[in-house]
Amino acid sequence: MIHVFVGPTLSASEPVLAAPGVRVLPPAGHGALFDAAIRGGDTVVLIDGVYHQAPALRHKEILAVMGRGVGMIGAASIGALRAAELAPYGMVGLGSIYTAYASGEIDGDDEVAVGQAPDGEFGALTWPLVNLRHGLELAQSAGVLDSDRAAGLLEMLRAVYYPHRTWAAVRAVCRHQGETGFAGWLTGQRERDRHFGDLKRADALNAVRAALDDAAATNRAGVEPPVWKTAYFRRWSNAAARECVDGMVLSTEDRLVYQQVFDPAFRERWAAYLERLSRHPSGGEPGLPLEVRLAQAGGGGLPADRVFHATVDLCDEQTVALLLANESTLDRRAVARYADALAWARRSRPGFSTAAIRDEVTRELLLRVWRCPEREFDAEASARGLVCGARAVQAAKQLVPGFLEETERTEAAHAGC
Repeated sequence: MIHVFVGPTLSASEPVLAAPGVRVLPPAGHGALFDAAIRGGDTVVLIDGVYHQAPALRHKEILAVMGRGVGMIGAASIGALRAAELAPYGMVGLGSIYTAYASGEIDGDDEVAVGQAPDGEFGALTWPLVNLRHGLELAQSAGVLDSDRAAGLLEMLRAVYYPHRTWAAVRAVCRHQGETGFAGWLTGQRERDRHFGDLKRADALNAVRAALDDAAATNRAGVEPPVWKTAYFRRWSNAAARECVDGMVLSTEDRLVYQQVFDPAFRERWAAYLERLSRHPSGGEPGLPLEVRLAQAGGGGLPADRVFHATVDLCDEQTVALLLANESTLDRRAVARYADALAWARRSRPGFSTAAIRDEVTRELLLRVWRCPEREFDAEASARGLVCGARAVQAAKQLVPGFLEETERTEAAHAGC
């Protein structure tokens, strides 16, 4: 399967995007490559991405997907820039724009950046500098401009902030520079060929065709995990983990937090998880019983959960199966309700975020559910894999809107009786 991330650079009506085996996706943003449909042996063609209005696709996300055996091609836009940056790790770059980035001829993000229509169609509202640069080169070849005049126009166009670089702005710069002849010539060329000078489109089409021909997608050597498997990456991958269970698509992280908070026996689940990690470590060191490893660490009589603060990998099926072993269908339905309550709070209260929920409210919720005295709060949180009371409060804030909603509903029902 070939997964093409594209937006303003190519129209959705391009025939090459309708080829069998091509899956067309919107511009890539942070988390896009965690898509479970992207599997080892597939090819990703990265053309367009978001980077101003939303978090951009991280480099380590690209390294991670290549580490799973996915071929990565970059071209035309943000794909060309990322390919130039990650070529040493096996990402394949194609096209004139990639070559210009790789050689250092160009280096700014604004060379390929365009303003995008907010209607979901991802149409370009502005001109990228690489296309204007190419248009000036074509004008020199046609004898419309000499090199000095073209260089002066390019500097003036570069000074225009990329979301303002509309065709009207281009014409205004030309008038200011006394180059209305160039503006008229470019208008005439585009009336005859609406894709005239569109270097980004040409590179993008060539990249998709290369993927279809498999000419550039053969480099699928896995990237070593130390390059990309950091604490930040683990946080991103955990946040992106989803699974369809009982007909509902649920966040695995939400399901885990629900169990950590509400399962009375989760202390045993976490102890079993630490034992498994100790006997089957991922770093290549020999496996040991947890009590032996604890003695070696000089725990000083502390329980293992107070000494070892493991980072959970929610993309590991065995880990998820172990930690969610006690989860019931009713639990999963509750997770869905709590997620809906949180989403409703965000929609209905402008500016709402979980950070706005008071710590003391969440702390009271946890003390109430865990039925533990205040002095044992940190120990209880640690035993449930939440490290300490302060971390438990931050993790559980996402549950507060749903918990309060259910509490109010229960109290109203009792009052009605």
